[in-house]
Amino acid sequence: MKTVRIFVVEDDPMYAKIIEYHLSQNPDYNVVVIPDGKTCLDRLYEGPDIITLDYSLPDISGLEVLHKVKEYDPDLPVIIISGQEDVSTAVDLLKEGAYDYITKDKNTKDRIWNSIKNIREKINLKKEISDLRQEIGKKYEFNTIIKGQSNALKRVFNLMEKAAKTNITVSITGETGTGKELVAKAIHYNSKFKNKPFVTVNVSAIPTELIESEMFGHEKGAFTGAHERRIGKFEEAHKGTIFLDEIGEMDLAMQSKLLRVLQEKELTRVGSNKVINVETRVIVATHKNLLQEVKKGNFREDLYYRLLGLPIDLPPLRERGNDILILAKFFVDEFAKENKMGKISIESNAQEKLLKYPYPGNVRELRAVIELAAVMCDNQEIKADDINFYSTTSMSNLLMEEATLKEYERRIIKNFLKKYNDDILLVAKKLDIGKSTIYRMKKNGEL
Repeated sequence: MKTVRIFVVEDDPMYAKIIEYHLSQNPDYNVVVIPDGKTCLDRLYEGPDIITLDYSLPDISGLEVLHKVKEYDPDLPVIIISGQEDVSTAVDLLKEGAYDYITKDKNTKDRIWNSIKNIREKINLKKEISDLRQEIGKKYEFNTIIKGQSNALKRVFNLMEKAAKTNITVSITGETGTGKELVAKAIHYNSKFKNKPFVTVNVSAIPTELIESEMFGHEKGAFTGAHERRIGKFEEAHKGTIFLDEIGEMDLAMQSKLLRVLQEKELTRVGSNKVINVETRVIVATHKNLLQEVKKGNFREDLYYRLLGLPIDLPPLRERGNDILILAKFFVDEFAKENKMGKISIESNAQEKLLKYPYPGNVRELRAVIELAAVMCDNQEIKADDINFYSTTSMSNLLMEEATLKEYERRIIKNFLKKYNDDILLVAKKLDIGKSTIYRMKKNGEL
C-alpha cells in the first residue's frame, strides 16, 4: 500500500500535535506539521497527497493558500479546518475547490480521519485506473500489437500514427486474417479517445432485420421481442470509437440510415421520435474492394466517400517476408508459455518451409499452424515434418518455388490424384491429358 503524505497546516502547536498523533495511528500515513501558509506553499514541491488547512493562519488567509495550492495542483485535496461554523463560508470554500470543510469541536479528529480515509480510497482507485490505462496503452503500442519489421508493415505503422493524432475516419482494408481489428484497437488506444469506449460491430454477423436496432437501439415494444429499451452501439460509443467490421456486407437500406447518422451526428432509436446526439470516431474495415462494390451498385458512392477518410491497406502475410518467422517465433513462445511447455525452437528446414507457404488465411492461419506444430514436435524443436498446412487453396502452394515445367507438371498431377482419390481416368479428363501419361509417371515412381 502506498504511503500517504499529509501536510497538517496549523498555527496552534498543541492542536497540531493532537491531529498529528491521531493520524499517525495509521502506519501508512506520513504526517508533516507545518506552522504557517507560506511554509506550506514553499514545500509543495515535496509532493503531499493531502493537506489539512487551518482557515485562520497568522500570515496568509486560508482562502489564499487554497487558491495557490489549486494553481500548483488542481487535483490536490485540501481539507479546511475552521474554528467558526459559518455555512456561507463553507459553501464558498467548497466552490473554490476545497475537498471538505470541518469545524473545530470534539468530533474534529474523527471527521478528519474519515475525510482522509475517503480521499485515500479515491487516490487508490485513481491509481488503479491509471495503472490499467498504462497497461492498455502498452498492450496496444503499434509494435507490440502487430509483430514485424518489414517495409510493408512500417508503412502501416506510419499511417496508424497519423490516424491516432486526429479524429479522421479510418478505412482499413486487407484480406481475412491480416489483423484489421487489432489495427483499429491500436489506433483507438493511442488516440485522444483512449479513455472512452471502443465498440465493435461485426456487420456480417447481424441479421439484416436486426442491424438497425443493433446500431441505433430501440424502445420497449418497438417490435416483437423488444421487451425493454436497448441502447445501440453508436450510443455506447459516444465520445469514443465505433469499429464497423465488414462494412461491405451492409445492405443498401441500412447504408442510407448510417450515412444520415454520420452526416447529422444524431440518431433516432427504433420505435422512437426522440433525436439523440452522438459524437463518435468511426473506423471501418472490409476485405472487399469497396470502390468495385460502388461500381457494381452494391455500395452507396456518397457513403463510400464519407467512410474513406484515411485508408490503411494491410499487406497479406505472404508479402511480409521475414515477418513470417518473427510471428512464428512469437506464437510458439506464447503458446509454450501458456501451456508450460518450456522453450521450443524452430529448426532451419522448418523455417524455410514456413517462408515458402502463401498463407491464404494470413496471420490467423500461421498461428494455427504453429500451435499445432508445437503440440506435435519432439525434443522441444519444431521440424519441417511437424508443420502441416490445411489450406482450402492448396493448389496455390504448388507454384511458390521455381522449378522446371516437368516438375510443375508432376506436382499438379500428384495434387489432382490426391484430390480425386487416385481416380486416374477422372484426373486425365480434368487435366485434359492422356491416361497413359499418368500410368507411365506412376510406373516410374514420379507420382
